[in-house]
Amino acid sequence: MSFHSAKEAMTPVSNMLPTYSAQELTKGADQAQIVLGDQIYTLRITRAGKLILTK
Repeated sequence: MSFHSAKEAMTPVSNMLPTYSAQELTKGADQAQIVLGDQIYTLRITRAGKLILTK
């Protein structure tokens, strides 16, 4: 697993899990859509740097 920025890197809980940068998923914006089956979810990065996932 690798990160594009050392500042973002954290020790993963398990080396078996894929790890993604939220900034990379949102391509620098504060939101991204994630599709699971036929459902669309919105991933949002708050001003406080927290993540919110909504349906």
